[in-house]
Amino acid sequence: MNNINRPYATNPEHHPPFLKHGSVIGITCPSSFVPQERVDYCIKVLNHWGFEVREGNTIGTEHFYFSGTDEERLADLQDMMDDDTIDAILMGRGGYGMSRIIDGLDFTAFLRKPKWICGFSDIAVLHNHIHANYGIATLHSPMCGHFKPETEQQEFLKTFYAALTGETIHYHTPHSPYNRIGATDGIVTGGNLAILAHLTGSVSEVDTAGKILFIEDVGEYLYNADRMMMNLKRAGKLDNLKGILFGGFTDMQDTERPFGQSIEEILWDKVKEYDYPVCFNFPCGHQDINYTLTLGAKHKLIITENGGHLELMR
Repeated sequence: MNNINRPYATNPEHHPPFLKHGSVIGITCPSSFVPQERVDYCIKVLNHWGFEVREGNTIGTEHFYFSGTDEERLADLQDMMDDDTIDAILMGRGGYGMSRIIDGLDFTAFLRKPKWICGFSDIAVLHNHIHANYGIATLHSPMCGHFKPETEQQEFLKTFYAALTGETIHYHTPHSPYNRIGATDGIVTGGNLAILAHLTGSVSEVDTAGKILFIEDVGEYLYNADRMMMNLKRAGKLDNLKGILFGGFTDMQDTERPFGQSIEEILWDKVKEYDYPVCFNFPCGHQDINYTLTLGAKHKLIITENGGHLELMR
């Protein structure tokens, strides 16, 4: 990052206040279109958890690919960030669009009273911008589409409630032949691979030095995943890590002429020269089982022959 003086939140713990019964969660959609029916069941679950919900103006609205014009999406998100009665903001959907409005956001009110920013995919733009510039924790979490009758009682969705309310969260991953055994602790950062590569060189780029990097992606061609990992490597983003978590890499595609490596081989190839712990199959990403991960917060990571264990440190 450039040496620019930026205001930091006054919260000494560098995370927003945890939610309690009656806390208010705002739902907005700063990126792609989300249908109203996808949001409705999410609201039902959040109400059942004891939270009040406030819907933004970009739910169920559309402007071609997006949930509204750039101006409409920016205004809706800005209103929720400025509203002191809202304690967390859950994004309706990812897709694309956050980078079109990020530079127009005013974080003055947010820094005065931070609130949990929740979502993943394209929302990694906002996560990393906040971490790089203001050092405040956010939640890489399920969005409205994950809230369904068949998932309401599943453990991964319960971790969203746990993260919002300040409960301790433990994560376990199975053995992978690509894991590298070791133990470490550090702040977890990262998100979607395509977004991390996209942000390189901007004021929102991921700061990985001395941290545990989390990466996931969906629907990419193998050669493009290789290219984006090479981008991070050449930018020095893999050099000084405490560890790395590879989440879901779902629906990956190959070209007519095969690339010649699996996604696991592509990822391992970029980190094999280092000595920090490596964890594959971390249960976050564009997949049915998408656990909530507190980005910008310190975690303890242990990799053994039996698999991986990650614990949020309070």
